[in-house]
Amino acid sequence: MLWEQVFTFTFLTAILTAGIRLAVPVLLAVLGEIITQLSGVMNLGLEGVMLVGALAGFATTYSLEQATGSAELAAWIGLGAGLLAGAAMGLVMAWLSITCRADQVVAGITLVLLGQSLTTYCYRAAPALAKVRISGLSPWPIPILSSVPVVGKILFDHSLAVYLSVALVPLIGWLLYRTSWGLQIRASGEHPEAVETSGLSVLRIRYACVLAGSALAGLGGAVLTVGQLNLFIEGVTAGRGWIAVALVYFSRWQPSVALAGALLFGIADALQFRIQALGSETLPYEFLLMLPYALTLLVLVGSRLRDRTPTVLGIPYIKGRR
Repeated sequence: MLWEQVFTFTFLTAILTAGIRLAVPVLLAVLGEIITQLSGVMNLGLEGVMLVGALAGFATTYSLEQATGSAELAAWIGLGAGLLAGAAMGLVMAWLSITCRADQVVAGITLVLLGQSLTTYCYRAAPALAKVRISGLSPWPIPILSSVPVVGKILFDHSLAVYLSVALVPLIGWLLYRTSWGLQIRASGEHPEAVETSGLSVLRIRYACVLAGSALAGLGGAVLTVGQLNLFIEGVTAGRGWIAVALVYFSRWQPSVALAGALLFGIADALQFRIQALGSETLPYEFLLMLPYALTLLVLVGSRLRDRTPTVLGIPYIKGRR
């Protein structure tokens, strides 16, 4: 590979543009897990949730494309299917961790295994899915802004799903830290007895948060297959769910910092794809595949948690006893 090709303006522009797009699936999962953990529930099953959302979104989009011929409409309905599939997985997690009071680490790993086995079975039972690609989402360049040199291409020439996902960052931040609804969520993860004393139900709040968080993770999986890759393969999420869990701690439960962490992963992911495309003769492709995950984990290890975790994170709530 000619390194002169890497250190060029065109190459760097392409990396940043692709990095924003590739950051979206992880960003959605991180935002969902922030909501879940602030309520006091630790969902380590994001990888399984994203896988199920990815398959549901892709299969729905493909079926509707064949039936209606409208690729854009099919893609958006597919994203909705991914969101609902994620919520369904969240219901399993909520039942295990909240109702049954199972160990949340074990419940999360169970969810991962469930997602992996379920998607593998469905994928192999429908071999036609392995041979098709979908049209997916079309770019949605913002008028005027997308024509601005350099910046327009990087920031304003993506699909509508990218813009909406980024818009969720300030919205969720405002809801969690500037509204009474957010105060109830954070209180459920810090002082659940106070929540019960005020007449609210900790279990209902946690159920709602787990469902909402898992729905966002499922949507992230659907965005990956419907809005980016336009195909589905076994293990398509490739560890993004685990990266999302790590980025929650890196972000200190702040959506704006989570965006920065997701962008870091997305840019690293785009970099390894581009370098492989150029044909590196000095770097093995296994190293390039490892790059985004290693870089994300190094940043996580190097960061210092200035804010403590929610007090009762991972601890099942029993009314009358902490």
